[in-house]
Amino acid sequence: MPDQFLPKARTSEVTTGESEAAPVHEGISRRRLLGTAGATGLVLGTTGAAVGYAAAPSEAAAPLTSLGTDRAMFHGKHQPGITDGLQARGHVVAFDLSAGAGRKEAAALLRRWSETARRLMAGEPSAHGDTDVARDAGPSSLTITFGFGHSFFARTGLEKQRPTALDPLPEFSSDHLDKNRSNGDLWVQIGANDALVAFHALRAIQKDAGRAAGVRWQMNGFNRSPGATSHPMTARNLMGQIDGTRNPKPSETDFDQRIFVPEKGEPAWMANGSYAVVRRIRMLLDDWEKLSVKAQEDVIGRRKSDGAALSGGTETTAMDLEKTDAKGNLVVPINAHARITRPDQNGGAAMLRRPFSFHDGIGTDGVPDAGLLFICWQADPLRGFVPVQRKLDRGDALSQFIRHESSGLFAVPGGAAEGEYVGQKLLEG
Repeated sequence: MPDQFLPKARTSEVTTGESEAAPVHEGISRRRLLGTAGATGLVLGTTGAAVGYAAAPSEAAAPLTSLGTDRAMFHGKHQPGITDGLQARGHVVAFDLSAGAGRKEAAALLRRWSETARRLMAGEPSAHGDTDVARDAGPSSLTITFGFGHSFFARTGLEKQRPTALDPLPEFSSDHLDKNRSNGDLWVQIGANDALVAFHALRAIQKDAGRAAGVRWQMNGFNRSPGATSHPMTARNLMGQIDGTRNPKPSETDFDQRIFVPEKGEPAWMANGSYAVVRRIRMLLDDWEKLSVKAQEDVIGRRKSDGAALSGGTETTAMDLEKTDAKGNLVVPINAHARITRPDQNGGAAMLRRPFSFHDGIGTDGVPDAGLLFICWQADPLRGFVPVQRKLDRGDALSQFIRHESSGLFAVPGGAAEGEYVGQKLLEG
């Protein structure tokens, strides 16, 4: 799990759909008032809670809002779900094309999926057979992202269009991969800040697949809900560590170069796209929790309380790799996770991490099946994920407390323009 910054939320679009009833307040419809009453009640009943919902002290009435109104846009230069802020709920699912299904069926499927994604992300019901699960909810920052696996191209007769960057990942000594929960012809990532909205999208995508494709594997994840902390902060993982302190930021001049395929890149249909590495990483929490906090911090190389490097400062203070203690020992151990994953220790290799935590129950032995649905984005996995994972494979102190159980690599094309569907340049080019 490379130690890199989680992405910050981008500016959200806010839907303001007015009802047929007359406004209850200037600028606030009855529908919006009813839709946000629960959030407002929470503020009134809990001192200091739910920061962001309380109206600012002003003579003018502040517009009411809620998590449900936040909207990400389907159409754009890049697909949604890459640079958007982490959502509270997530699903990742891989499909295999059905026997006899080829390029024509795949194109029809991506057309259906794209229309469904566009509608659901706008807070609208799906076009056919909507389940009504999300009838009372707004968009809730829903994002739906589509990708193609290595096997997709042979199944559709598009081998000549398969990117070299999609070549299978090398084997790592720490891998314990379940092939039935790895790879796939097609991949879909779903994220939302409401569990029902996320499930509604998952069900709609599955139903849209029809006879063209079947589910190969599916995984569920979660993150801390927006507003659960008093101020924006880097997320924590299930080990209790602040996780993502060195993520590339969109404000950096080389961000697009590291994360997205250039406009004139190869192949042409991947322009403005990215490559997603998806790994189910089991955390051996019983073993981890037996360690003292000091021992845990030495494994990671950062303080558990605030994410600051053991060399001192705050979370964002540059790590001093040469600093030693009174006995001459390195303050940040040589095999600390945060030291090994630094771009300057890996030839500048960097990736944008956008994971979800998972918990799939407790086994008969009492051990939790929990960990990280690791999802990272880069312009080329051979210059992003692979060199970092190779370095980790050779001596990461964290490796004895985690297990890589499934893996996938997917080509995620650029965003669809108005009137287009995702992957159209590939399937109709």
